[in-house]
Amino acid sequence: MARRPLPSLTGLRAFEAFARLGSMTGAASELCITHGAVSRQVRALEVRLGVRLVVGPRHDLVLTDAGRQLAAALTPAFDMVAAALPGAGPDRELVVSCLGTLAMKWLIPRLPDFHERHPGVRVRILESHAPVDFSQGGLHAAIRIEHSRPAEGIRSTPFMPLFHGPVLAPSLLAEIGDDLPRLLTLPRLHTETRMEAWEEWAGRAQLVLPPARLERQFEHNSYMLEAAAAGLGVGIAPWAFAAPDVERGRLAAPFGFEPVNARFVFLRPRLADNPTAEAFGAWLQEQGAQTPMPGPPVRLP
Repeated sequence: MARRPLPSLTGLRAFEAFARLGSMTGAASELCITHGAVSRQVRALEVRLGVRLVVGPRHDLVLTDAGRQLAAALTPAFDMVAAALPGAGPDRELVVSCLGTLAMKWLIPRLPDFHERHPGVRVRILESHAPVDFSQGGLHAAIRIEHSRPAEGIRSTPFMPLFHGPVLAPSLLAEIGDDLPRLLTLPRLHTETRMEAWEEWAGRAQLVLPPARLERQFEHNSYMLEAAAAGLGVGIAPWAFAAPDVERGRLAAPFGFEPVNARFVFLRPRLADNPTAEAFGAWLQEQGAQTPMPGPPVRLP
C-alpha cells in the first residue's frame, strides 16, 4: 500500500489545537510547549501545504477559508484516534465555567435532560464569576451575565433574560406585611459579586433608597439567598437564582422582579469548532426559553 503524503503530525496537532482553542497561548498550554513553538509549527505546516491557514496580527489571528476547512477535518479525526486508543471510551468531556449560584439553582437541576439526549457527553462544571480566559486551555465554554459586548475573540449567545428583585423569608414578610417602607428598614443583604444590586433595583423601581440601618454582606449569591431564607434580612437576587426557593415557599418576593439591561450568555472561543459545545449552547437556549418568567413587577408607591 502506498504511503499517504501527510505533513508533520506535530504541525497538524499544533494547528488543530490553535483552531479549537482560538489562541496560540491556549494551544501552547494544552501541548506543553511555548507560544513561539506553536507559531513556528503552524508556519512550517503552511509552508509544507503551500497555503495560508491563519492571517492577521499576532494577537488577533483568524483562520482563512483553507484553515477552517482543515480544522473541520482535523478535530473529528483526532477525536477518532483518541477514541480508538486502548482504554479510551466513547465519552466526550465538555468543561463549562459557570456562575456558582446559577449552576446550583438553575443549570444542574436541568442537566439530566441534556445527558439523556447526549449520553456520550460528560459535562464538567467549574464554578467561577471571573472574566473568562480561554487562552489558558482546558476550558471549552462559559456561562456569564453579560452587560456589554463580549471580549475580543469570544462568541456570545444569549439564552435567558435577567430580572432581579427583593426576596425575604415568608415569616419576616408576615411581620411587616407588603409595606414597602417597612421592608426597606429591614437588614439589607448584599453579595460581594454584585454590591450595586440594591441601587440598580431602586433605580429601575424608581425609588429613593433610604440609608440602611443594618447591612450584611456575603461572598456568594447562594449564601445571601440562604441568609434571606433564614430571616436575616432582605436581599436583591436574580429571578433565575431565587425562583426555586420562591416556588417552594422558602422565599417570598412581594414586589416582583424588575428587568435588567443584561442577560445570561453562553461563551466560547471565536475560532473554536466544537460541535459538543454548540449542542450544549443550543440546549441552553431551549432551556432558557422554557424557563417561566416572573410576573410583572408590582407598581410601587
